[in-house]
Amino acid sequence: MSSRITLIQGHPDPAGGHFCHALADAYAAAAAAAGRELRRIDVAQLPIAWLANEQAFQSDPVSEPLLMAQEQIRWADHVVVVHPLWFGMMPARLKAFFEQVLRPGFSHRAEPRRFPEALLGGRSAHVVVTMAMPAPVYRWWYGGHGTRALRRSILGFCGFAPVRETRIGLVSVPAVRERALQRLARLGAQGR
Repeated sequence: MSSRITLIQGHPDPAGGHFCHALADAYAAAAAAAGRELRRIDVAQLPIAWLANEQAFQSDPVSEPLLMAQEQIRWADHVVVVHPLWFGMMPARLKAFFEQVLRPGFSHRAEPRRFPEALLGGRSAHVVVTMAMPAPVYRWWYGGHGTRALRRSILGFCGFAPVRETRIGLVSVPAVRERALQRLARLGAQGR
């Protein structure tokens, strides 16, 4: 159970009002009521430039708002990422956020001819993803490739462990939405 949590709201619509926002709000309210410290990052509100090549990823400066996001991640002992499933993966804006924030020197150390060293160890993570299809269909038929990439190739690569996942399918069904909000509130109260 974590006491310092950074909640990353990964829905790309800056207008808000989506189910991902409601889930994040339920988590945050329960975490605060349980006395946990929580900081929020709303990816849709950040200026995020696209990285065009490896040189930009390796050496371009990180903007001030994204440096602040790095500090919020560094501060946390647990990170929660909430996002919708779009074409089987996270939205492009969330991926661009991770590419900008999880840069060499912050999230990992890369040296020639050596496997990169993870620099964000000692932190856990929880990925919450919403989808229109039944969650088992995404897992078994489609292989869960998009969420697996976020868990292993992004968060795991940077040292987060364990990385848990909650898949919420059939989000257009009111009963599913209500159960999901209750589940996120429980997770927030537990700091998980």
